[in-house]
Amino acid sequence: MLLARDGTRPGIRDRVRWLSYGMKIDEQVTDVLHYTAFSSHPDGGNPAGVVLDASGLDDAAMLAIAARLGYSESAFLTGPPEGLAGEAGRAFTVRYFSPRAEVPFCGHATIAAAVALAERIGPGDLVFATRAGTVPVTVTDGADGTLRATLTSVDPRIEEIAPEELAEALAALGWPPADLDPLLPPRIAFAGNRHLVLGAGTRERLADLSYDFERLATLMRKLDLTTVQLVWRATDTVFHVRDPFPIGGVVEDPATGAAAAAFGAYARELALVPAESVLTLHQGEDMGRPGLLTVTLHAGDPKVRVSGTGTRIPR
Repeated sequence: MLLARDGTRPGIRDRVRWLSYGMKIDEQVTDVLHYTAFSSHPDGGNPAGVVLDASGLDDAAMLAIAARLGYSESAFLTGPPEGLAGEAGRAFTVRYFSPRAEVPFCGHATIAAAVALAERIGPGDLVFATRAGTVPVTVTDGADGTLRATLTSVDPRIEEIAPEELAEALAALGWPPADLDPLLPPRIAFAGNRHLVLGAGTRERLADLSYDFERLATLMRKLDLTTVQLVWRATDTVFHVRDPFPIGGVVEDPATGAAAAAFGAYARELALVPAESVLTLHQGEDMGRPGLLTVTLHAGDPKVRVSGTGTRIPR
């Protein structure tokens, strides 16, 4: 089922009593919070469901909640696994579910969960054990009271895409090869999830997104991709991006932290930016949900930092 352009379905209450698959969960136990990441305004950025205590939920229940919320992903937190480093009460296991399936890592739901935690236990360092690896997160409190979270990725990697698979991706998108930016070579980038990075030659090409949902989803399943990240370079360090997410049941992701981390690794690997860089990514503008993602690269450190604000969505 396709969702609204902003990846949401209206009318979902904060406390979920009845779930799509005929399960019943006590509304006093399952408190589903609604946050947006990469924006300080509820109408911007990427919404996520956050369950700070998912200890009473099994996989089917978490998937059902994510499906009913309709956000691109939701985060479910439980206690830390044995041996996870981190301050007591500030280390957690986190699992992420899209409306269709579990995903190993989700950047915007990580930012959302970190902001939600900081509002309850205070800013500072957090540690999240995810299926992609350990992800440290630091939350700071600005002078205006705005909370800002920075996640540190797992070790990234970049790989080539076969010509026939690139041709299929372009066909599914409806992009002629001439619409690609030759200075942004197609690559698959990983920083927790796999993303196909494609450079748009113009801002107009990026803005005109109308693709074959099932055809692109089929290719993404074949290549184990989470999103396709479409990128237009505005300046040396400023980029506009969009992320189709059909395998998650969502036409487009409004702000994608995992893809931002992967793109940072891609830009460094291909020497598109200096090894020590701060990149600004604008996402969600063409959906009416503008978000701002900051990607920080440090020379000599393979990991990528992704930062953004977050705020609770009033229900």
